[in-house]
This record gives sequence, structure tokens and C-alpha cells, in this order.
Amino acid sequence: MENLWYVAGTIFQLWMFVVVFFIMLPAMFGLSLGVTEVYIQVLVKILEWATLRIQRGQQEQPSAPIPLHTGIIERVGGSMEEEMWQLRCSRPEAAGAFCLSDGVYFCKKGLESIVEDQVTQRFSSEELASWNLLTRTNQNFYYISLRLTIIWGLGVFVRYCVLLPFRIALASTGISWLVIGTCVVGFLPESSAKNWLSELVHLTCYRICARGLSATIHYHNKENRPQKGGICVANHTTPIDVVILANDGCYAMVGQTHGGLLGILQKSMVRSCPHVWFERSEMKDRNTVTRRLRHHVAAKTKLPILIFPEGTCVNNTSVMMFKKGSFEIGGTIYPVAIKYDRRFGDAFWNSSKYNMVSYLLRMMTSWAIVVNVWYLPPMTIQDGEDAAQFANRVKSVIAHQGGLLDLAW
Repeated sequence: MENLWYVAGTIFQLWMFVVVFFIMLPAMFGLSLGVTEVYIQVLVKILEWATLRIQRGQQEQPSAPIPLHTGIIERVGGSMEEEMWQLRCSRPEAAGAFCLSDGVYFCKKGLESIVEDQVTQRFSSEELASWNLLTRTNQNFYYISLRLTIIWGLGVFVRYCVLLPFRIALASTGISWLVIGTCVVGFLPESSAKNWLSELVHLTCYRICARGLSATIHYHNKENRPQKGGICVANHTTPIDVVILANDGCYAMVGQTHGGLLGILQKSMVRSCPHVWFERSEMKDRNTVTRRLRHHVAAKTKLPILIFPEGTCVNNTSVMMFKKGSFEIGGTIYPVAIKYDRRFGDAFWNSSKYNMVSYLLRMMTSWAIVVNVWYLPPMTIQDGEDAAQFANRVKSVIAHQGGLLDLAW
């Protein structure tokens, strides 16, 4: 029994040494040891090899499984005129003439447009063109060869037996550091030193959590980073968007108060930083929300507010209509475009299909989170422009920079 305690103590000491000297200290100073970058490079090589092997296997084995259609409706290439011509040619006695049964074809097309419209597709994960060795994106490709099957099996072992425990431990460390650090800083009197310590605690926590997801984040145009007293607006794909943005700067979060673990986090965070949390009853009062946000923005010494005007998570292929409330507050808007690389894992949170725990488990068992973040030049409302027009203008800029579809819905 003593030997068991000794081994457990040794493992704990080793873990604390790794966390403090190789994770926490680099996170505090914004440094990277390059381990994640090397890991991503190795992943790219493996996935490129797997793609070539799958393509060669399909040529060598005509009976090998082919990628399935990724949408709800299986569409045939060609125009409606061509389809109608083929349909009528199959009835030579009525070629070129109208038949009552032709109406069924148009009903079919109408139903397809309703079932798989342009908006509905934005709330489902988009399948990959090639397999990334994750079972959740499997198109039966790993049955093509023994070597590919072995690589897939090794990947499952690495993701669930090596990366998952390590990532859970890092996430627990980051959240614990957030709760303890913000509570301690919260007891300090208001001063510039308190604000500096609060930002250091938040940055360290989010950077540890990002390392727990093997996140590789590429920030562009850092000279346009949101400034204090401004409003940062970004397209929304996942709750992890907050972690991604907060790795490079501190923000004041806006949201509804919750209970449980999330409520504990909110209470501890607001002790040291002026986050804007609303009660459920206040969220329904638009004037109250606007008044509190305007008061925050008016104080030029407070952190920029982070808002996702879409109001829901979209699958990172498009930007949907922005709610105009964020653009009625006044002040300077700092647009940010976020684009994830789906080869290493789909970051989209389909809240109708997965709860938060299931989603986080999927993220922690993915290969990595690779994302590009573009800071765009600050924007202000123009003369003669209302809030809705201003919101659409900001949305178009974000969509263009991120290579996303600009939807009016």
C-alpha cells in the first residue's frame, strides 16, 4: 500500500512539474514550445498519405466503398430542362407533350427545396471530401487496405487513451486556475495592478484550455485588435470561439447568469473583471440590456465587449443575419472573422444533436483545433445608416475575409 502511495505521489509531482514549467509559465508569457506545431505537421503528413492511399485503393478496387452523398437529398447533375427531357424521352408516346404526371416532378423539386434549403444546411456538419481518420467522418474508407486500418486503430488509441486524459487534466487545471485566481484577485482593491493581474489570470487560463485542445491559432492583422471601450463582433461556430479569441486578449463577456458549475465560474470571473451578466428576467427587457451595455462601453478603461450577433452557432460555411441590437449601443465595432480547418476536427456545435458534455468530448477526442483569426479594421456607423444596415455591412466584411457565404437570412 505504501508503494502505491509512493507511485501516486511521484506521478502527481511529475504532472505538477510538467504543468508549471512547460504549460503554465509559457502560457503566462504567451510563449509556445513548438510541440503543437510539430504535432500538426505530423498530422498533415499522415492525412495526406491516407488521402493518396484511399484514392489509389479506389482505382485498384472498383468495388471499394465510395464517399456517400453528404446532404439529405441526392441530386443529379444537370438542369431541370435536361431532367425533364430525359423524363419525357422515357415515354416515347408522349415525347414533347405535357403529361399530368409531369406535375409530380415539380412537386418533388419543391419538396427538395423545402427539406434542404439554404438555411437548414448551415445547422448541420459539412462532410469532408476526404477521410481524416476519425470514425465520425468515416465513409468506410478504412476497409480499403490493412495499413490504413492499422493507422486508424492507432489513431483511436492515441486520441482516447493518450490525448483525452491529458486534455481533460489540462482543462481541469485551467478551470481551477480561473476560479482560484479570479477569487484571489477579486479581494484586491480597485487599481491598475488589480486589472493587470486579472488579465494575466484570464489569459493564462484560456491559454491552458487551448493547449488542452491542441489548438493552433493563427492571428492576422494584430494591429486591428479590439481596444478598450469598443465592441468586438465575430461569426459564431462553437462555444470554443471564446477561448480562441481570449488567447490573444481579454474581453468582457456578455450573457445570462446560470447555476451549477457555470454559475460558479461566472461569479468568480465577475469578481476580478467587469463582465456583463444578466438575470433571465433582464434578458427579456431590451432597454435594460442596452442601457447596461452602453454604460460599459462609455467607460473607455473597461475591456472590449465580446458579442456574437448571429445569436446561434453556424457550421462555419457562412455568416447568417446579425441581430441589430449589438449595433444600436454605439461606439466602435471591431469585426473579427474566424475560420476553422475541418481536416483536424469539426468545431461546429450542433446544439440540437449534442449536449455540451458530448460536444466537449468530441472536441477532446478530435485530432486538433486549427483556426485562423482575422482582426479587421474598426468600423463605425455612417451618417444616414441605421443599425440594421450597419450590421449587414459588418457581416459582409467578416464573410468576405473568412471566405464564408454572406446569407441574408
